[in-house]
Amino acid sequence: MSEQSLDGDLCVTDCERCPALVESRSRIVDGVGPSDADLVFVGEAPGANEDEAGEPFVGRSGTVLDDALRDAGVARSDVRITNCVRCRPPDNRDPHADELANCRGYLAAELERLDPELVVTLGKVPSQHLLDRSVAVTQEAGEVFDARVGDATVRLLVCLHPAATLYDRSQADAFEETIRQATALAGLTDGDGANGQSRLGDY
Repeated sequence: MSEQSLDGDLCVTDCERCPALVESRSRIVDGVGPSDADLVFVGEAPGANEDEAGEPFVGRSGTVLDDALRDAGVARSDVRITNCVRCRPPDNRDPHADELANCRGYLAAELERLDPELVVTLGKVPSQHLLDRSVAVTQEAGEVFDARVGDATVRLLVCLHPAATLYDRSQADAFEETIRQATALAGLTDGDGANGQSRLGDY
């Protein structure tokens, strides 16, 4: 299991389990955000922008997520953002089942170390991967489930992928509402965009 250990910064320093991803990536893209985050967002895999920057959700989808968090009263720096797979798949394709399986131990170790109040899956791939079943994201967005990840059970909220709002603006309200719901369930806000645990609230 040493191949799936994380360092003190919750980073994977080296991995060559998936030849196609090793060939495709320019770097391993680890999660970003506090190591004690109460709210964790999980996407599927890095895209071209993420591979270049070395950080999840920094392209157009990242802007949508950042804006929704801001509108809910939370800064990106207050949440953890990570992926099911830490290396960019060729041509930005969805990660294959064996690639998801190879990387699951890293995600499980990350979530176990974080012990967050809530995990939010962004889109179909992470939702199905962590719930281990077929998920109709548009119908199940906003629903909360218990998911077994590694040796721990996490509270999981299904959410649309932020890119869905770029392709279909009618999805924007549902996405933003789920983000508001997430910040409230994690105890970061009261659900109306007001900070519930502001780091500056006592000063």
